[in-house]
Amino acid sequence: MRIGPGETVDAGAVLAALGLTDRAYIREGLAAALLRADGQRAVFDATFDLYFPLGVGTPEAARADPDAEPTGPVDPVSPTNPTDRAVLADLRDRLTAALADDDRSALTQLAGEAVNTLGRYGSSPATQGWSAHQTLSRLAPETLLAGLLAARRAGQSPGFTDRLDADEIRRRIQGFRGQVGTEARRRAAELRGTERIARRAVAPGTDQVDFLAANRDQLAELRRTVQPLARKLATRLAARRRKAHAGRIDLRRTLRRSLSTGGVPLRPAYRRRRPGRPEIVLLCDVSGSVAGFADFTMLLVQAMRDQFSKVRVFAFVNRTDEVTRLVTTGSADPAALGRRILTEAKVLGFHGNSDYGAALGEFADRYPDAVGPRTCVLILGDARNNGRDPNLPALGRIADRARRVYWLNPERTEFWSSGDSAAHAYAELVEMHPCRNARRLGELVARLLPV
Repeated sequence: MRIGPGETVDAGAVLAALGLTDRAYIREGLAAALLRADGQRAVFDATFDLYFPLGVGTPEAARADPDAEPTGPVDPVSPTNPTDRAVLADLRDRLTAALADDDRSALTQLAGEAVNTLGRYGSSPATQGWSAHQTLSRLAPETLLAGLLAARRAGQSPGFTDRLDADEIRRRIQGFRGQVGTEARRRAAELRGTERIARRAVAPGTDQVDFLAANRDQLAELRRTVQPLARKLATRLAARRRKAHAGRIDLRRTLRRSLSTGGVPLRPAYRRRRPGRPEIVLLCDVSGSVAGFADFTMLLVQAMRDQFSKVRVFAFVNRTDEVTRLVTTGSADPAALGRRILTEAKVLGFHGNSDYGAALGEFADRYPDAVGPRTCVLILGDARNNGRDPNLPALGRIADRARRVYWLNPERTEFWSSGDSAAHAYAELVEMHPCRNARRLGELVARLLPV
């Protein structure tokens, strides 16, 4: 999060106004003062819980003697031990009741008990830790949903499931999973240090998740950022266009005007220009893990189409085909768009591996009218050519006809030209920029695209 002196002063004013007695008020007040962008709240909450935890040591509900001081961890429950199975069954029964009543306090206590009882791993101080994944895999809260819904369908469900639908039950279970993760991070921070856990265990904001490493949930969150990011970038491009309309200073006319003011250039003169809106061509690799990056960028540029005179989109794996119609008429879901492109467009030849050389050559030969002196070409892909001919002359022909050609590569710079990558060879002909996440993509689009 980008927090400067202004936000720091606001946070101090919040604490002065709210005091330090109510943790919930402090959380909400600091969030209001510090957060400025979408997707930051989850990062803030996880970090807040690490630095301002609800408690220290073993949760009170998990101690044998509630009046005793917090102690070290107890031996974890073994699912094969009959006594431990009874403990696990009791936890699940109480979790069911707490989910039924949506009892936030009881769910918080159960999360602490569950991590203390089920989440410990390691046999020595050096290897010891607390795992949310281990806790949830043993407790299996999702199976409660399946049982409740099955009972509901059979007409034998408890009374509360008659009032709740499946989505509400899933929401409560998901909230409990988050509480287990918070408790596991707190216990781990007491062992390893808060700074270390904050760096390693708090997931970054959605706009900083690597496209190539994003999981299903992170990609789903990214999809929801397409429209807000497009509006922000369109505003920036419109502001750049208004500024560009003034043109550059005309030095000769400015000096002439300054003669009437004693040589002081109070009224600068400009070389007026009226630039037309540029044309954008996207050339996207839609194979493998690069597909998520390409699909997201296609929808982003399409959402900004009012900022350009024309937008054309081409996709390829080892053959190139125009998919502008699919992007324009499809849903705002990158996953659905990717499936439509692979099934309806001719992007595959005799094999399913990327072939940048063949794809660039086909684009240059079949679509010469797509690129002109007002066209900015964005090529999206990792430049991994599977050892085939990179066909540099084809890229050179595209660059000669276009106003600008930029290559956005979702891989780290240190991986370029490793293995079967031809990134450095292509970078000698066109500008290539690393573009690993949505934040970087937004910065590049706002800075590189012509106005």
